[in-house]
Amino acid sequence: MTFLAYLAFLLLLGVVAQWTAWRLKLPSILLLLVFGFALSQFTGTRIDDYLANESALLSLVGFFVAVILFEGGLTLKISELKEAGTPVFRLCTIAVVIAFGLTTVAARVSLGYHWQICALLGAILVVTGPTVVAPLLRLIKPRRKVASIVKWEGIVVDPIGAVLAVLVFIIIQQGGLEQGWDNAAMAIFKTVVIGIGVGWSLAKLTEYLMAEHLIPDFLETMFFLALIGVAFAGSNALQHESGLLTVTVMGVALANQKRVSVRHILEFKENLRVLIISLLFLMLSGRIGLDELQAVWKKGLFFLALLILVVRPISVFLSNLGSNKTSFREQLFLALLAPRGIVAAAVTSVFALEILHTAEHHPDNETYAALAAEAGELVPLVFIVIFGTVTFYGLLAAPLARRLGLSDGNPTGILFAGANSWIRVVAKGLVAEGHQVLLLDTQYENIAAARLDGLRAVRANILSEYAEEEIDLSGLGHLVAATPNNEVNSLAAQEFQHHFGKAKVWQITPQDVDAHHSKAVANHMRGRFCFFGGPKLRDLGVLVAKGAVMKATQLTEKFTLDDFRETHGDDALILFQSDEEKGLRPIMADAEDIEGPTTILSLVLEKEDPTPAG
Repeated sequence: MTFLAYLAFLLLLGVVAQWTAWRLKLPSILLLLVFGFALSQFTGTRIDDYLANESALLSLVGFFVAVILFEGGLTLKISELKEAGTPVFRLCTIAVVIAFGLTTVAARVSLGYHWQICALLGAILVVTGPTVVAPLLRLIKPRRKVASIVKWEGIVVDPIGAVLAVLVFIIIQQGGLEQGWDNAAMAIFKTVVIGIGVGWSLAKLTEYLMAEHLIPDFLETMFFLALIGVAFAGSNALQHESGLLTVTVMGVALANQKRVSVRHILEFKENLRVLIISLLFLMLSGRIGLDELQAVWKKGLFFLALLILVVRPISVFLSNLGSNKTSFREQLFLALLAPRGIVAAAVTSVFALEILHTAEHHPDNETYAALAAEAGELVPLVFIVIFGTVTFYGLLAAPLARRLGLSDGNPTGILFAGANSWIRVVAKGLVAEGHQVLLLDTQYENIAAARLDGLRAVRANILSEYAEEEIDLSGLGHLVAATPNNEVNSLAAQEFQHHFGKAKVWQITPQDVDAHHSKAVANHMRGRFCFFGGPKLRDLGVLVAKGAVMKATQLTEKFTLDDFRETHGDDALILFQSDEEKGLRPIMADAEDIEGPTTILSLVLEKEDPTPAG
């Protein structure tokens, strides 16, 4: 198989794995690992066949990981730490120390390796990582606070684990803690100074260049990729494995400055992340041979069980001991969510190779020879851990979060942009049927009236950073942009596509929908038009002013849409439908029919009872 064919096949498998995982609501990483391993077993082809040496592959993997961590840093907002700061700090400090110690002991008990290798493994496996955490969060959809904690831990702990592994390796190289402590302490100091100093400096330089428009728009994405490469490689040249900290700091610094917007860069990196994750897991899982797995699978499963059932729960509960910032349910969820990802695999490969090189340079040293033999088992062992943790947590986390009340699973609530009178009537009807709603409006009188009606309403601009970053949108699955301003509705639909997905951002059919293209907003900048028949704001307002109310109607084979029309007349406006399979959702404006069994929610005029009183 030529390299072009191999690369094309990897891309195809990546798409198939991601799509299948999306359809089956499974962790995409799980399928990527299976597909990559199966590819190498059935075709006998590995990425190593096309690269000059293993160092070239590890360098490529390192750059890919740097891109992912930079993108992860761009998603970390300091504002999230208002409610998640204490648990994040504890998980990234106290929990890391506890997990390091317990994992080292667990490796010694289950694997029987020398303490040096066990300590190295313990350092590597304190990481979780955005490559596995981000897809799981997309699957689980937890509450904002829990999602922030998991996201921050996954991104911040990665460079910490890599640095910790460097320190352990230095001590191994120096022949013990006493001999290597000075070098290890200096490595910590240099890593922190270089990582924070270089990362922050490059972020500020980039901010200045963008603010002064010294980088043309068409070069921005290429500039950021080059910047990540320079930051990662340059930091690693100054201090081994400091590059991951540098790119993470750079991403966080850019995400939290107010001078320029980096949203478009984040969107590009999010798309790139999906491609990189697919390629990384397919390539690296394909490097593991069946014979390598057979040599370690029994002790590997024992070690995996200790990590899941002992190390993670103890680390989480002990690190949060005495803290009232997380509830028991939140701690239990965190204790059962620690998937390992590509950073663990990449760092393991790097240090396994380093130990082998050290043994080659000291052929007469029996200790190094023994360590090299054990290091040769680290890569398949860590892949057992990755596959096992992703499988366990991926299958358990979503139902557990729902059981603990920390996730809505398949949120179908409605976020309304606007809170005028007809929206309040519609929202009250939805709430009466047991659905979640949230109204955002800038007019105080609209918000006050909504709250008097018992509705959840917030005075905020739908286009503000506050609306997207600080308001809890858990339980909401659709946006209905219904402000009186068509342009605002279109912008809101564009802004929230990345949160809800293109299929779930809607706007009321604008007045200019049939206008000349020189006057109407471009179609690609709009959301999907909602509500059966495409009623406009004026139609909805007029009907409510006449006294229309929300009514839920069950459509069946016997009571069809035609029967509904005959009962309520042509003035009735059908807005939503709800069923067990897909939940609540707006009806498309251009829908031709609505087939039962389903429940439709409509604005109808209540007919007066013709029977005379008395």
